[in-house]
This record gives sequence, C-alpha cells and structure tokens, in this order.
Amino acid sequence: MITAILIDDDQHLREGMKSMLDRYFPEIAIIGEAESVKTGIVAMEKYKPQVVFLDIHLSDGTGFDILEEVVRTHGKTSSHIVFITAHEQYALKAFKFSALDFLLKPVDPEELQKTVAKIKETLEKNNSFEHIDLLLENIRKKVDNFKRIALSTSDGIHLFEISDIIRCESQDNYTKFYIKNHKPLLISKTLKEYEELLGEHGFERIHQSHLINLSYLKSYIKNDGGYVIMADNTNIPISQRKKERLQDLIKAL
Repeated sequence: MITAILIDDDQHLREGMKSMLDRYFPEIAIIGEAESVKTGIVAMEKYKPQVVFLDIHLSDGTGFDILEEVVRTHGKTSSHIVFITAHEQYALKAFKFSALDFLLKPVDPEELQKTVAKIKETLEKNNSFEHIDLLLENIRKKVDNFKRIALSTSDGIHLFEISDIIRCESQDNYTKFYIKNHKPLLISKTLKEYEELLGEHGFERIHQSHLINLSYLKSYIKNDGGYVIMADNTNIPISQRKKERLQDLIKAL
C-alpha cells in the first residue's frame, strides 16, 4: 500500500481525486488531507506520506511555500511530490526541467493513470529527491533560462548542467543523452519533448533522430549527403530540409 495525502483548497477536487483513486488505484491510500499552507505543513509532518498530491495555489500561499518550509526544517523532503495546477505556464516549464510530475485541472483519469505508474517506478528507485531542490531553486530565482536539468532513468534521477549535454538521439519513444564526462543515459521521453525544452538553450534538431548542442559542433561536412562532426567525434547526419537552417545558424555563431 502506498500512503498519500491531498493538499488542495478545493474540497470538490479533493473528493474527486479520492473517488478516482479509490476506484482505479486501490493500492494508493489517502491517509490525510489539508487545504492550506499551514495545514499542509502540519499534515506532511504528521503523516510522513510516501506521496503528496499538492496544489500550487492555496488560500494562504503556494505549494512551493510548503516545500520550502519542509526543506528548511529537515534539509530535504522524503515524499514524492505530484503537483496539481490549472495553468501556471512558468511552473509547468520548471516541473519539466526538474523531472517532476504534475496533473492539470480538471484531472483526467488517463493522466492520473500515467502519473500513478511513475509514482510506483519512482518509489522503487528510492530517489534522493534532489530534483525538488532544483525546482525550488528555479522557482525562487524566477528565472526563465534554466541552467540545470533533471533526467529520470531506470536507476534514479540525475541532475546535469544543460551546457554539458553534447547531443540527444531518438530511440523509438526514448531519448539517449550524450553528456560530457558521463556515460550515455536513456530517458523514457521522446526527442520532441526535449527539443521543446532545450531549443532555447542552443540545441537544434538537425535530423529526425538527432538533437545537437551547437556549442559542441566541430565541423559541418557537405559531402555524402551532409553531416556534422561533434566534439565527441561522432558523425551526425543532416536531413535535407534542415541544411539551410543549419548553415544560417553556423554563420551566426
């Protein structure tokens, strides 16, 4: 049995979440509820749940305030956090860079099913939850240009400087990351998702299967259909429709 608490100032949402969890996921037991920052902190201290379903906007503050207090008091949180939000585009971006789970209101049963699967996977890994520190760091600074990213693999969650990522390669519904001074990592997300996240950090998708960090581009070769040589000495093909854009980007470097 997985223990969980609900922190949301919307009673109807709490009732709806409990109903969905009872119906579809009886292995998750809601052992407590809270509706504010103050009561949320108390609930986390009292129940010490494995999972917290946490609303961003509460009547007396935000879900981030709860996490800040828990981290300030204990140095870290030992609960898996799933945020619930109605919009908050900046926060959604921060969640993705921090490899944190979130649910959009109104909560969709299919999305909840995916989230529960991730919860089980995460709890089995016995993570250190350092990615929550990364989230709070980004939220605290209120910056839009994130410097680090959390990558969730089969053995845990790892934090990296974005500037150390050399390239990403699509492998079906997975993405393989090639990182400076680190072994390759296989992540269970599509290359498209990372293209959207990393596009503003100097990454360019030059082929259906390849996303490269232009900072590590060593040579552009026009022969043999066109390819680039990266700093790790790998040859990456360029799709026909990407050649002109890549040439323009290289000129601008």
